[in-house]
Amino acid sequence: MVRYAEPGAVQWVESGGGPLIAVPETVLPFWAGADGEETASDYDRACEVDGHVGLLPVGDSTALVLGDEPAATAYLPGHGVFVRWRAGDSEEELLASVESAVDAAHWEPEVYWDVPGAVLLFDAAWPGTDPSGSDQMRVVLEPGRYAVRAATAQPGPETWLGLVRLRLLARR
Repeated sequence: MVRYAEPGAVQWVESGGGPLIAVPETVLPFWAGADGEETASDYDRACEVDGHVGLLPVGDSTALVLGDEPAATAYLPGHGVFVRWRAGDSEEELLASVESAVDAAHWEPEVYWDVPGAVLLFDAAWPGTDPSGSDQMRVVLEPGRYAVRAATAQPGPETWLGLVRLRLLARR
């Protein structure tokens, strides 16, 4: 697979062309990815998400789908935001623009995500029992209810990024 985000300051996750999904670790075995005997696989369900984010039931929990377009994605815990690299000359330039992009973004309406704890971000095509080797990222989240909002930002003439912000509303 071609990598667009070179290893550097943060860990980036990429997909083979479809959406990324953040599945709570407690229900990873219930995510079948593109496999399965159903007429519509879990991956098909993830691909049907319209827009930048969506929620899908998985086991007795819910996964967060990062939709719209495949893009290298990192999680910045200090900002509580997934950053999706749409265009930019360098990782350094892109990361330096995150704070101003978050402040200036025109956010979409919130969705509410109940999270039991840590999640694994990976290509939605892979099953949760065997997500794609190194192209996955464990994101430690405090158990609770989160408001999730998405935005696209252009903090510079050659820099475009997607943002998915998580804001803890209530702890479990």
